[in-house]
Amino acid sequence: MIEKQTQPIQPIQPIIGIDLGTTNSLVAFNDASGSVLLGDDPIVPSVVRFNPDGTTTVGTAARDGAIEFPLTTIHSAKRLMGRSLDDVQADLQYLGYQVVQGDHNTARVLISTDAGERLISPQEISAHILRSLKERAESSLDTQITKAVVTVPAYFDDAQRQATRDAGRLAGLEVVRIVNEPTAAALAYGLGTGGTQPKTIAVFDLGGGTFDISILRLTPSDDTNPVDFFQVLSTAGDTHLGGDDVDHMLVQLFMNEINEQFGIHIKGQGFDASTRNALAQFARSVKHTLSENDSASVRIDLGNDRVYERIITIEEFEQLVTPWVDRALAACDRAIRDAKNQPGGDTIDALIMVGGSTRIPLVQTKAGSFFGIEPYTALDPDQVVAMGAAIQASILSGTTTGSLLLDVVPLSLGIETAGGAVAKLIMRNTTVPTKAVERFSTQVDGQVNIKLNILQGEREMVEDCRSLGEFELRGIPPMPAGVPKLVVEFFIDANGILNVSALEERSGKRASIQIVPNHGLTAEEVDRIEQESFTHAREDMTRHQIADLIANSTLDLKWIGEQFEKHKDELDEELRLDLDTKMTTLTQFIESAKSDWSSVDPNEFHIAKEALDHASVRLQEISIAASLQHDPT
Repeated sequence: MIEKQTQPIQPIQPIIGIDLGTTNSLVAFNDASGSVLLGDDPIVPSVVRFNPDGTTTVGTAARDGAIEFPLTTIHSAKRLMGRSLDDVQADLQYLGYQVVQGDHNTARVLISTDAGERLISPQEISAHILRSLKERAESSLDTQITKAVVTVPAYFDDAQRQATRDAGRLAGLEVVRIVNEPTAAALAYGLGTGGTQPKTIAVFDLGGGTFDISILRLTPSDDTNPVDFFQVLSTAGDTHLGGDDVDHMLVQLFMNEINEQFGIHIKGQGFDASTRNALAQFARSVKHTLSENDSASVRIDLGNDRVYERIITIEEFEQLVTPWVDRALAACDRAIRDAKNQPGGDTIDALIMVGGSTRIPLVQTKAGSFFGIEPYTALDPDQVVAMGAAIQASILSGTTTGSLLLDVVPLSLGIETAGGAVAKLIMRNTTVPTKAVERFSTQVDGQVNIKLNILQGEREMVEDCRSLGEFELRGIPPMPAGVPKLVVEFFIDANGILNVSALEERSGKRASIQIVPNHGLTAEEVDRIEQESFTHAREDMTRHQIADLIANSTLDLKWIGEQFEKHKDELDEELRLDLDTKMTTLTQFIESAKSDWSSVDPNEFHIAKEALDHASVRLQEISIAASLQHDPT
């Protein structure tokens, strides 16, 4: 059973988990129901603006005003943490503010305001971000926060880690533990909380500005080793490779084509920074759209009746970004070679995707192909590190003890079918790993997209279960209802990760989603859901039976009705009248059931459906004979 062992300990001052990122930062808290991100908009841009009056602006407002205040708006301070000026020379070209040498050759930021010049350390800048996260945690949890677990890249050295602790202290936080970002991601997936055999895990972290690949060796706890042990076997990456590069490539594409079509040189014709910023926003919108769709439209009004517009297809986009992805894979190759020199580094057991840029389908496909394993994508890649930090924080605070036991499925899993019913593929208490396959079809003629709703629970109707996620199988050729052959597969691996895939066999179209089945449920909630299924069992089964009868009878009436109109003159009058009567009776059952399911006797409904099926046998024979005459092959 997926069960979180907890002690009823409520610490006076909870410990929070913080992902202090180069581009964005987040704060999370872990309780009995799992990790939760704090704040209405949990993602906080890691940007600080120093105002002339001595105040600071942190987060979205600071980022959005960067063009107006370029010299006093500081981003990517994490690159400077614990570094000397010599160390960061390669970074300076990417920073719009002035970095100078401070005491002991450390990197400092020079801020010029109306009040004069100031030298500010990267720790002070990060402290403003941490203080903002601390305040939102205190507001969300309604208590004072003084302790935090903070994550850092695996390659951070002692000076950079100490600088992170110093930033926490300046923000009024005791950093009780520094956790490697890839280790936090593994914790969020529960990869350190089940099984007895060591595992080797690759964490592929592609964010907005940087890429890191870490190979970890996990040794589970046992009688001699009371805690799970994560060892970093190798790290590699590129500190200037991320989603920003994709935005730049798209902006360059826009500018080149605008120049070709209208003779406008955006860089050289007096266009202000806001215009260039607008192009970057268009680029981000295209990138995000193409992460979920096969094409994206662009329309930019250039003024004077000049409009640039075009459609960018997924194929064109992937051709554009392939060299960018290959740069990340080259770093993966270096990490793999280095890991092979360590015990257990020759086989990858799990691949975790971290960072918003891993939402790009080509990144997932090529990374999976490179490592020869399906990547883990169930958790939000922007949030997974903060969630793992919160888990480590709850262990240190005593809120969570022991480990997650991933041996059976806690609640049944299935998909939504016609009429709002639930088709269960994996039943509760099934031992993991496990796999189930079922076949389905469509209910509507010409359906080209099929939406699948993944559900968790013991009840028979969708409204009484919990939706874990939805995805669409797109681009199916239009076919009559009931003709498409949809194969749905549920697979839960030994770590409790649910992979759902759908294949339409006639067209070969495929789609998939990954989910953590029990995320966000306490053991008490699982017990309550199970008990409710017993209480409502008879009612639920009746509702499910009627929903299935409505769906199947509707298809029967559609087919029989179409053939009846074509061939009724070939039927004798008695059979024609009998069929017409039985179709009317079944239609009345459907309408009554849709209006009030409890007013319909499912047995009588079933008898009416069976009666029509039997009565239509002669009609089916005539229809088949007619089709053979029309097409004797």
